[in-house]
Amino acid sequence: MPQSLLPNILSFINQIDPFDKIDKTELRELCGHVKICYLGKGEKINLAEKDKEKSLYIVRTGSMEQRKTNGVLRARLGAEDLFGFTFLDSNVNEDEGYYATAIENTLLYLIPHSALQTLFTQSPHIAEHFASQAQVRLKSALDVVWSNKEKGLFLRRVGDIATGRIAIVTADMSIKQVAHEMRNVLRTSCAVIYKDNHIVGLITDRDMTKRVIADGVSVERPIEDVMTLSPHIIKPDDLVLHAASLMMQNNIRNLPVVKDNKVIGLLTTTHLVQNHRMQAIFLIDKIKYAGSTSVLASFTPERQAIFEALVEGKVAPETIGKVMTMIMDAYTRRLIHIAIDKLGPPPCDFAWIVAGSHARNEVHMLSDQDCAIVLADDATDNDKIYFKHLANLVTHGLASCHYPLCSGNYMGSTSKWCQPVSIWKAYYKKWVANPEYECLLNISVFLEIRTIYGNAEFETELRNALHSNINNNREFLSSLVKDAVNTNPPLGIFNKLVLEKTGENKKTLDVKKYAINLIIDLARIYGLAVECDLSATDERFKTANEKGILSDDSYKNIIGAYKFILSFRFNHQLVALKQGEEPNNNINPDHFGSFERKHLKDAFRIIADLQEAAKVRFGSR
Repeated sequence: MPQSLLPNILSFINQIDPFDKIDKTELRELCGHVKICYLGKGEKINLAEKDKEKSLYIVRTGSMEQRKTNGVLRARLGAEDLFGFTFLDSNVNEDEGYYATAIENTLLYLIPHSALQTLFTQSPHIAEHFASQAQVRLKSALDVVWSNKEKGLFLRRVGDIATGRIAIVTADMSIKQVAHEMRNVLRTSCAVIYKDNHIVGLITDRDMTKRVIADGVSVERPIEDVMTLSPHIIKPDDLVLHAASLMMQNNIRNLPVVKDNKVIGLLTTTHLVQNHRMQAIFLIDKIKYAGSTSVLASFTPERQAIFEALVEGKVAPETIGKVMTMIMDAYTRRLIHIAIDKLGPPPCDFAWIVAGSHARNEVHMLSDQDCAIVLADDATDNDKIYFKHLANLVTHGLASCHYPLCSGNYMGSTSKWCQPVSIWKAYYKKWVANPEYECLLNISVFLEIRTIYGNAEFETELRNALHSNINNNREFLSSLVKDAVNTNPPLGIFNKLVLEKTGENKKTLDVKKYAINLIIDLARIYGLAVECDLSATDERFKTANEKGILSDDSYKNIIGAYKFILSFRFNHQLVALKQGEEPNNNINPDHFGSFERKHLKDAFRIIADLQEAAKVRFGSR
């Protein structure tokens, strides 16, 4: 390469991630090895050739199209885009190769493999950016975007701070025996009571004082006579914030930590008396005692401030979703209580269920309402009138708190979505048996449900009915797959080939439509295939991986892609909020840096690959 070209090459490469993070001397040395290649329109590079010298390609001008050896589009690339780093790994199977074709006259810079290896030796941290596996590159990107520093007590996991000291007893033991176990054997303030290998109760030292000593109960009686029935429990992977919220909502001081029906520890209010208090916990407490809808509405700026603090604090995106969900849960429960105080006690048993992002524990600043009411089968027409009034009060109350009404009317205030259990079961049966457009739309909303208030057994009945119907009609998954792959991820976004073409969002990328929703749809399919009772997107993929229908690589890839795209969206929304604008999902590609562009393309390719895998596994049979 003529030395006269070096300053121009150096200036160009220096603005591309991750070369902008390299020592200037090392970068100058690397640029000295750059080769220049000109391709006319239609010329191809076969990156799967065995004897071809391996190089990293940088598009200087023009554009390229990547296609897999079977002809499937892999990506479209423009100026500053990189390709070829997959083949820096000598272990890559040539069947995984692809062709790159110039779709217009194109100038490329080539950096030889040997020169990159020298750079990796000098700067090992750069190697991850060129790792052959997309999951490694995305993990590297997330490590940059999300700091792993301590975020305070309430964003830690329950298992990190709970004590292992808790008494495990059986229901037939005497009060005296249990007290001895608690006081003299384990020195603990709490005992969990089992019966037939199931947790049936809990007793604390305070309970012993109030229910035994104060009431003069004989200590020879069985512990089940004085225990707290059906105690609240927590999982070790739950956030401490969730545990603290549960304690406040139910006025309890002890939470057994349970995994696979086995008690592994105890979380008490003492664990929460720390200096690192999280603002969200106090907002939830204020919501619980708010006396009116107008008071609840006044908390909206505080909710926004919490979202901004979480994003600015580089908290993991799935954690942000859980925190914002707990806040929306608290609003909903309080509004239900306010409505019941106004209307009087419910005339029959019911459950208030939520769907969509709310059910998945993935609430953000744009989340609207998706909810329904499930009634007992003995509900009368007059009962339905009561619940219609209740639903109107709650949904409009949430709207005044800046949780928008569902534009599709998927809310309990709509008569169709306020029905007895038997009617809901009939809905699921019809939707699964006849997955036409309207039915598919309905079931896509209610494929994930979660009880916010009332009888949670109704939710269990509906979920069991759903799984039963799907087992009897396996073609349903094929219909879901067909619908899920109708939209393709924006592999050609940076050539403005898949941007919105009209309206106020012209020439922007709808990251929800073209990425996040596609991942959620795939998670639904894989989750239903293994009868996963969990609603969260990451939990569905994890269960599918554990059940053996999603490979380790595919699981790590899609989770990495999902987290990166969520973090990208949250940061976009944060900027809008900081500027006093309404946040949205439409992002202008002109605002992308080299860093975001490269990692978004990794994520889009991962989504497209999993769509293809889903078609093969669950397509028409």
